[in-house]
Amino acid sequence: MSLSDEELPFEEAAEAELAAALRQEKADPAGEQPVEEADPVQVLERERDEYLLALQRTQADFENYRKRITRMQDEQSARASSDLVAKLLPVLDTLDLAEAHLNESLEVSDESKALRAARAMLMDILTKEGLERVDQRNVPFDPPVHDAVAHSEGEAGDTETMVDEVLRSGYRWKGQPLRPAMVRVRG
Repeated sequence: MSLSDEELPFEEAAEAELAAALRQEKADPAGEQPVEEADPVQVLERERDEYLLALQRTQADFENYRKRITRMQDEQSARASSDLVAKLLPVLDTLDLAEAHLNESLEVSDESKALRAARAMLMDILTKEGLERVDQRNVPFDPPVHDAVAHSEGEAGDTETMVDEVLRSGYRWKGQPLRPAMVRVRG
């Protein structure tokens, strides 16, 4: 049972014509046809179909290449931004320690206000870009998110290991763990 060219999509019709032409050539391996019997229109149509198929394959290959390059550029950009934020984490740690020291001294000077404002601005910018701080207490211990450096005994009824104290904040960048929080666990 054969479908007409009108029932097949254009690409399938061209492939069917090319396949039929190839079958015809295989049936006559010598390829000797009398010059009188060769129809120049059919020869030109076959060449056209071959060129059309080659063009369609080339277009598909180029589209796949373009998508692959775009995906690779996006991944490289994400890695570069993640690396930059990871290099800024010690600066955030230092600013956190300075703020904790200022909170203990209860000194309200222009320098302390400027330091707090600078830290808040940096955190706001990084948070808007995708940085999340991991410093919650009394949450279940999660190894990719928490790095347990100390252990304390829990209550008798505790069945789950919980974060007791956060010793150094951890961070996530766009949902992926960037640096685990250094914690003491109980349980």
